[in-house]
Amino acid sequence: MTESLSIQGGRIAYDVTGDGPLVVLAHGMGDNRRAFRFLVPELVAAGYRVAAADLRGHGESTAGWPSYTRTDSAGDILALIRHLGGPAVVVGHSFAGGAATIAAAQEPELVSAVVEIGPFTRAQRLDLAGLLRDSHHRRGMTLLMGAGMLRSVALWKRYLDHAYPGVKPADFAAHLAAVEADLRRPGRMAVVAKMGMSAPTDAGAHLPALECPALVVMGTRDPDWADPEAEAEGIVAEMPAGLGSVAMIEGAGHYPHAQYPAEVAAAMLAFLRERAGK
Repeated sequence: MTESLSIQGGRIAYDVTGDGPLVVLAHGMGDNRRAFRFLVPELVAAGYRVAAADLRGHGESTAGWPSYTRTDSAGDILALIRHLGGPAVVVGHSFAGGAATIAAAQEPELVSAVVEIGPFTRAQRLDLAGLLRDSHHRRGMTLLMGAGMLRSVALWKRYLDHAYPGVKPADFAAHLAAVEADLRRPGRMAVVAKMGMSAPTDAGAHLPALECPALVVMGTRDPDWADPEAEAEGIVAEMPAGLGSVAMIEGAGHYPHAQYPAEVAAAMLAFLRERAGK
């Protein structure tokens, strides 16, 4: 059942499934909480209470917020944890990977571990050599930037199709149609554009301040980077020594939790048992 949490500026929609230690799931920009529809049952079966939330301006959460930075989303995540009773493991995908980092650094007593999936968590450098060398990466970046700059739902749909290389979920067409319906509502692509223009420098600045274990999950075919593993390792290198680790999901693109949920869940659960004591 969908619930909502009122925060200054609007409301955040979420649902909670299962019992046990709390895990909060935050999706990437241009998506909604159903992005985790395959991962939630895996975590619930493993004994977790799972809260999946719509980011501000997405899904059933309200639009019209004054800003849409990773720091804003981190505040929303922390408010939800306080509301549900923490501490929590925070799982953030893409844009929300940076928000998860900020939340953990700002209020370490509320966040026991962080899992970042395909995260934008530090300043990006334009990799011209990578763009010239890798047509998969070049096309992904062209579609991603074009969708944001032009506020184009059509280009965003083409990016999503590209960001799921190889195997796609059986319900991919239906999920894509639902995302399109969300984004065609007034002002929703403007939110995506604002998030796309929000540099992850706020998240990167918090990486050295992390106090909890962190796992970076990256697809080996993620088109957002010419070398996804190098990006994952680079994020971990900016964390305090010994806190971060990397899990690469073979064949996955930017949405490994939807393409290979069992593999992502296995990596997460092993990390939580070994590193976070959960």
